[in-house]
Amino acid sequence: MRTPTALIVGTAALLTTTLAFGAMSNSDIKHLNKATAVLSEFRNASDIPESMFTKAQCVVVIPDLKKAGFIVGGEAGEGVMSCKQSNDTWGAPIFMNLTKGSVGFQAGVSSTDLVLFVMNKEGALKILNNKVTLGTDASIAAGPIGRSATAATDGAMNAQMLSYSRSKGLFAGVDLSGGGLTVDNSANQRAYGGLSVRAIALGTKPVVMSAEARAFTEALGRDTRATSGVN
Repeated sequence: MRTPTALIVGTAALLTTTLAFGAMSNSDIKHLNKATAVLSEFRNASDIPESMFTKAQCVVVIPDLKKAGFIVGGEAGEGVMSCKQSNDTWGAPIFMNLTKGSVGFQAGVSSTDLVLFVMNKEGALKILNNKVTLGTDASIAAGPIGRSATAATDGAMNAQMLSYSRSKGLFAGVDLSGGGLTVDNSANQRAYGGLSVRAIALGTKPVVMSAEARAFTEALGRDTRATSGVN
């Protein structure tokens, strides 16, 4: 029979894990839900080869990357990243920010849905160190298109990250070189308490995921199990 002290400790531990994701803001939940929707839309449209989900170490989804300005502008977006665990399942998503400044003639506002594949553990560890400058700290190239496509160019074959984008508005396409991909420590604190982003992303510590976070990992793993080995 459990002692009152044991019951108190157990209840406190349960409350701690519940609060870890219960403290997420409405904005955090919105970003998770939008990231799940964008990922599902890309997969349903067969724009991304299924083999990418088998080969990648991590996947970053930035829904509604905003680009705006006249002469001097910039891009900013918030999203999440999930990484493969030792058992090949997708781990709890961590919150990320992407920002990029730009100079030159431009006008209007656009929104881009962005999916990035981190192709090796070295690239993943760079991101988890808090900030990566795309094209400098981590090489990036456009990913191959089509369910059975392969990364045919040298740039894509050697890049640490491959990108897929779907743009709306006055700008066509997206150039991510020079952009900063940063861990959102505040959002991760709200979602997972005091755990480090490395522990969350790499699965070295147990994590309680919210329903929204679990929906994102399920969207990532949805077809990977069924199509493993398909190029």
